[in-house]
Amino acid sequence: MIERFTNRTDFKSYEDFARNFKLLIPDNFNFAYDVVDAWADEEPEREALLWTNPEGEEKRFTFADLKRLSDSTAAWLQTIGVTKGTPVMLILKRHWQFWTSMMALHKLGAIAIPATHLLTAEDIRYRCRMADIKVIIAAGDKDMTEHIDEARPKELGVEHLVSTGPVVPEGWLDFDKCVAAAPQFHRPEKVNENSDVMLLYFTSGTSGEPKMVAHDFTYPLGHIVTARFWHNLRPGDIHLTLADTGWGKAVWGKLYGQWICGADVFVYDFDKFVPADLLACMEKYRINSFCAPPTVFRFLIREDVGSYDLSALTRCTIAGEALNPSVFAKWKELTGLELREGFGQTETTLTIGTFPWIEPRPGSMGKPNPLYDIDIVDDDGNSVEEGINGEIVIRTEHKDKPAGLFKEYLRDKELTRQAWHDGLYHTGDIAWRDKDGYMWFVSRKDDVIKSSGYRIGPFEVESACLTHPAVVECAVTAVPDEIRGQIVKATIVLAKEFVSKAGPELIKEIQDYVKKITAPYKYPRIVEFVKELPKTISGKIRRVAIRKSDATGKRRLSHI
Repeated sequence: MIERFTNRTDFKSYEDFARNFKLLIPDNFNFAYDVVDAWADEEPEREALLWTNPEGEEKRFTFADLKRLSDSTAAWLQTIGVTKGTPVMLILKRHWQFWTSMMALHKLGAIAIPATHLLTAEDIRYRCRMADIKVIIAAGDKDMTEHIDEARPKELGVEHLVSTGPVVPEGWLDFDKCVAAAPQFHRPEKVNENSDVMLLYFTSGTSGEPKMVAHDFTYPLGHIVTARFWHNLRPGDIHLTLADTGWGKAVWGKLYGQWICGADVFVYDFDKFVPADLLACMEKYRINSFCAPPTVFRFLIREDVGSYDLSALTRCTIAGEALNPSVFAKWKELTGLELREGFGQTETTLTIGTFPWIEPRPGSMGKPNPLYDIDIVDDDGNSVEEGINGEIVIRTEHKDKPAGLFKEYLRDKELTRQAWHDGLYHTGDIAWRDKDGYMWFVSRKDDVIKSSGYRIGPFEVESACLTHPAVVECAVTAVPDEIRGQIVKATIVLAKEFVSKAGPELIKEIQDYVKKITAPYKYPRIVEFVKELPKTISGKIRRVAIRKSDATGKRRLSHI
């Protein structure tokens, strides 16, 4: 399957890959027809989706199953008015209906809007209003349906509320019953052009209202690099990406690239993350490839990993936030496996990755994806030299928009122009490049600390703090200072066994420790202990919230 959309896959080195890899993009490409249905025609019994939950329920879906179910879902959606361009929001957690609904929406040329179940009622109202959502399909538990009803979406033009059960409130449609009773599906005569909007994500920014990131129908093809050359998948591999379907990372690791490669997507449908349960699941189902953010690995390495048979696991990738070298070292010690880091955004696919031909360097994101013309530039847009911090950008001035890069911030030309102008898409992330071409994350552009003439990236200080056994999580921010301009502050979540020791002595110990790990001028002059860090609904640390709290003047040495 993958050979239909790439010039070749047999690269001998990263240099060969970077010079010669190309995508072959058909006209009017539609992932549901051209990949899922194509597999169903050619290898109908190939397993595509393996779903289970903590209660031990299990469902397996072949590509033939997915074609049949997505056809029925599309046919039913047509009966309630869903057609080309109709915005439909999916709040489906990790329920298997997410995959059949996504394929059905693609088959109709509708706009899929995945969303997390963590949204507040006001978040839901905001999304309904901004995207003109017409249908909401949601996980059918009591809390979820009540939460959506609280948002009163029909006041904002939502025409249908749909539940996957078991709870189907009055006024809602029963997803499974509707699909079972659907008429025969007839493919629309005109489904889509490549440039049509297929997928819409509301970004979970660390400040300001969420932006509407619109992707076109070529976006799935950009994930060939994600799955084939970063996850390193082959047909029949069982791949687990630990992400809720409301986040962009779900289609990075639980859908597009994996199915183009012919891999089996493994879904563990849990509500509460229990590290030991996840390890047991990976053992039972013989997971071959696993991708998760560093936070997950930080919890896993505190378990008795050696007591689980993970011999089927041969590839591990990591993304979502910068990887601390201490996590890399401990996971390799416990499993023998190297974590291969990657970088990207909701607006992109994987843009920088630790690909199979290159040795991982703990803390480095890897090297550029050849789909993108990646550069590191100064404030004037000029390329910077090796070892110099600058902003990661994607150059688009000399070629068409690459598959995988977003189309626009929907209905906001000014916001699109601010991020993407003069042939450069600005990621807002700061990094530097070493002499061998590896890229190293420093911070978000707004998070750089300027102290006594030094420019300090929070990530390096956080990494140093996290190697101390007392520290589970850490956020480093700037605090205004009359003498130095800004000073470094570390807000720390302690390991359970150290909570009782929180106080000046432990603060001094951590400060002295950091001075030995990194340059002494970078050590945190202020340390605050907290029960938890403020985070976005996607789990990213909200450093802006910490800075705002500090701006009130409530500076604390220790608080639990």
